[in-house]
Amino acid sequence: MSRDETPVVHTKQMEVEVEDCSAVYLLDREDYEAGAGLDDSPTHSIGLIEVEGKGIACLNIAAQWGEVPFTVAVADRDPGAHFDGYEDIVEISFESTSGELLLAGWQTDWDDEKAHSLPPLPAGPGPYRLRYHTQGDMESWSIDGYYLQIWPAPQHDPAVLKNTSQFLQYLLNPKAWKSQ
Repeated sequence: MSRDETPVVHTKQMEVEVEDCSAVYLLDREDYEAGAGLDDSPTHSIGLIEVEGKGIACLNIAAQWGEVPFTVAVADRDPGAHFDGYEDIVEISFESTSGELLLAGWQTDWDDEKAHSLPPLPAGPGPYRLRYHTQGDMESWSIDGYYLQIWPAPQHDPAVLKNTSQFLQYLLNPKAWKSQ
């Protein structure tokens, strides 16, 4: 397959219910089912996403609770960022131990029916890249949607591709942030 070919992308749109904590979790199915929880992998963050070990990533959202619209695209290679219509775009590396992921909002009590199965990862278990797009007015807590892209990629440093909101500026450097 050449680099000029169009990526194969499987997309899923969903409403993710969040009970509290302004957080949605990307969870490896193997770790979730085994109840493994956090491992000894280093935590790393890029403001809007915090990878909390193999198979666990926390995606920060503006709304503290409620249903939030999410679109997840799983691709066989980098599908390219969608710069138009999104305020902030960040990337981070992620390790899947099973090749199968779930997306779930933070819940007081876990509910399997509220966890969304995502399309299978094209390369199975291994390293992937997450690219997280947010759109809407983060400052007034009115969000139009979230878009997460996932594709196989070697481990690489986190990156900010687009940063226009005060919310992301604060998450990246809370000590230096000053309200405008």
